[in-house]
Amino acid sequence: MSDDIFSYLNKTVNVRVDRPMGSRHPKYDFVYPINYGHLPGTEAPDGEELDVYILGVDQPIQAITGRVIAVIHRTDDNDDKLIVVPEDAPEFSDNQIRGLTEFQEQYYTSVIIREKPED
Repeated sequence: MSDDIFSYLNKTVNVRVDRPMGSRHPKYDFVYPINYGHLPGTEAPDGEELDVYILGVDQPIQAITGRVIAVIHRTDDNDDKLIVVPEDAPEFSDNQIRGLTEFQEQYYTSVIIREKPED
C-alpha cells in the first residue's frame, strides 16, 4: 500500500468526474449511482490516475473541489480509492460509505481508513 495516498486525508482536492452519476460503465454492466472521477496529474499504484468516489452530491457533475474524508484501501487489489465530499456535506459513517460504494467495491476486500496509519 502506498503511503502517498494517505497524505490526501483531510485535504481539499480538485476532482475531474469521468463517470457522472447515472452513466454506464464502459466495460461492465452497471450504472454509477454516485459521481466517480480522478485527481488529474496523479498516479496510483495501478499506473492510472488516483480514483475518487464523490459522496454528498445528488446530481451528475463534471468536476468538484472537495475534502478527502477517507481512503478505501483494497487489500486484494492495488487500486485504492479516495472518498471526497463537498465542504458543506454532512458526516458519512463507514457503513454509509460502504453502502454507497458497494456497486463496485462488492468485488474486492477492503478497509476504510480515515487517519494516516502510524509508521
